[in-house]
Parts: sequence; structure tokens; C-alpha cells
Amino acid sequence: MISGISSGLSALKALTVKTNSIADNTANVNTDGFKKTRVTLHAGAPGSGTVSAYVQRLNTPGPKVYEQTSKGETLVEKSNVDLTGELPALKLNRRYFEANIKAIQAQDKMLGTLLDIV
Repeated sequence: MISGISSGLSALKALTVKTNSIADNTANVNTDGFKKTRVTLHAGAPGSGTVSAYVQRLNTPGPKVYEQTSKGETLVEKSNVDLTGELPALKLNRRYFEANIKAIQAQDKMLGTLLDIV
């Protein structure tokens, strides 16, 4: 596969993993005891054009609050997801997607122009 397109697709796959993690964290913001995940992106060997996504579950405790249950007041651990971090990360991830799609389109256009010359 053409290296410019291949590296762009590799980045899009890794960004999809990150977007799914953000969506899962956001969906579970009100789930008691939920532990969020963080995705870090790593570039492959120099010149390889690959990007890998590593998912890590953060076991930091969420805030604890007293809630009324059938057993009386009980200390309940809430989710450790903070929406003030998740939503900006999602917007930034969207921009990364757009940048990689533009790079793939530019590579595709260059390849098409090259084939028209030949």
C-alpha cells in the first residue's frame, strides 16, 4: 500500500480506539464505581508510518458520597470520569481525524496526478 495513505489509515485506526474510549467514559460518567480508560498513541519505528493505541484503565478512586439505600446511608464510590477532560479531548480528537483525512486526500490526489502524467 502507498506509505502516505497507509500511515494515515494507521493513525485513523488508532484515533478510532481513542474516540471509543472517550465515548465509553462519557457514557459511564454516572455509573457508580466505573473506572475510566486512557488511550495513549505511540508512533512506530522511524519511517514505518505506523501508529499504535494503548488502552489503560485508571484505577484512581472516584469521589465517595453517602447515599440512602435500603440498608440506610452507605458510602458509595462514584465514577472517576471528569467530563471537563473528556469533552475537550473529543474535540481535539476530531481535529486529528480531520488532519489525517486531509493528508490521505492529498496523497490520493498526488498519486492520481502522477498516474495521469504516465
